[in-house]
Amino acid sequence: MMKVEVESRKMIKPVTATPSELRSYKISIIDELNPSMHVIRILYYPSSSPDSAAAIAAGKLQINLEESLARILPLFYPLAGRYIKDKHMVDCNDEGAEFSVASVDCDLVTVLTGGSSAAEQLNHLLPLEIGAADEPTDPILALRINKFRCGGVAIGVCASHRISDSASLGIFLTALADAAAGRESAVIKPDFDSPVFFPSENLPPLDFGVSRTRDTSVVCERFLFDKNAISTLRDTANPEWRSSAGRPPSRVVVVSTVLTQALLRADRAKNGGVSRASLIAQAINVRERTIPPVSKHAWGTWVSLSYLEHTAEQTNHSLEVDEYPGLVRKMRETTMQGVKDCPRILSDKQFGRWVLVDSYFDAAKKASSTDFKVIWITDWSKFGEYELDFGFGKPVWVSLADVPLQDLFILMNTKHNDGIEAWVYLHESDMPFFRQEYEDIVQSMLIADPKTHAHYH
Repeated sequence: MMKVEVESRKMIKPVTATPSELRSYKISIIDELNPSMHVIRILYYPSSSPDSAAAIAAGKLQINLEESLARILPLFYPLAGRYIKDKHMVDCNDEGAEFSVASVDCDLVTVLTGGSSAAEQLNHLLPLEIGAADEPTDPILALRINKFRCGGVAIGVCASHRISDSASLGIFLTALADAAAGRESAVIKPDFDSPVFFPSENLPPLDFGVSRTRDTSVVCERFLFDKNAISTLRDTANPEWRSSAGRPPSRVVVVSTVLTQALLRADRAKNGGVSRASLIAQAINVRERTIPPVSKHAWGTWVSLSYLEHTAEQTNHSLEVDEYPGLVRKMRETTMQGVKDCPRILSDKQFGRWVLVDSYFDAAKKASSTDFKVIWITDWSKFGEYELDFGFGKPVWVSLADVPLQDLFILMNTKHNDGIEAWVYLHESDMPFFRQEYEDIVQSMLIADPKTHAHYH
């Protein structure tokens, strides 16, 4: 087991004080619904040269990141504050973001080759417990530099989901990397206007069963789809796409569909061969898709969900192997309709509230019902993390960890931008059924195309 020992921990304050008129940041109604937890990332950087290893050992990386963080926090001022739960607002008091440094008792390659990369092990590289959020003493942002014996590092980041979504975290990391590498001309200025459009209604968070301590009943496995696997899935979905003028189904859609089929088949197997009604909820980043357009640097939760709902009979029918192309088509059309709906979100506030809030309530209610199997799918493959250069090269891997939400697929990019690494979070009793059904589906595609490379860790 990988051992991580924290060497230091401090609060980094903004280099300039937050103006009094910005002291109170009232969150939006969309932020209110998020579970009490952090959005996370872990970025892995090898020791590219003896000089870079020496710089890390001498603490130059730490000093640079601390100074860079202090410089950009005035632009991201709520991240240095503290959330006041009973007022549904952030006190932007400049108390600071947490910054820690830790040593790891193995080489980076041990993690990269799978020796210590079980998802629950990766949680040790994060600065906070994922569920430790929303209390007045909890930092809204925390970073940790994890130093491996070989000189490589992993930078673990937690940002409170109460005010952030995954795209928000991507915006912050890009700004921090630009500052650390001296790219001052590329200053990112986030806007914090989401509460203006959808003000707080003092609603409680939706209950997804997230606790402050790790829930060991939720387990994670990673499933890697390389470019050959993506090609096979596309050809299985639509053999004619190469010879037609149409675009192939996206890698996200074909991977989401095969995982969805596997989980719904697993649910049927676990329930004695009986399918339940199903709801497939696919997250859509609405930034730059509304009219007027929400900025690509808009902070907060700017996510809508597209829904594909099936009766128990329809669910059962969709699980046959030869129904894969039809399910790909339905999931693609559902997502496309969700994107087409985005322009109305701000211009028609009643519709916007239904898309961003009310439909989410309905889906969460179905998820708590024994009559439904609800699957949550979110695509984090387009946030550019493999381009994040803090001045010592680009990451060789970007990971998540053991997230305490079940029936969730998070799709990450691969280093060469041509595959998908799917992080699958299920209840521990579901994972063996899922793994078996996944293997059966992939094996059936292997018969059709022996070049398929899709495997799990």
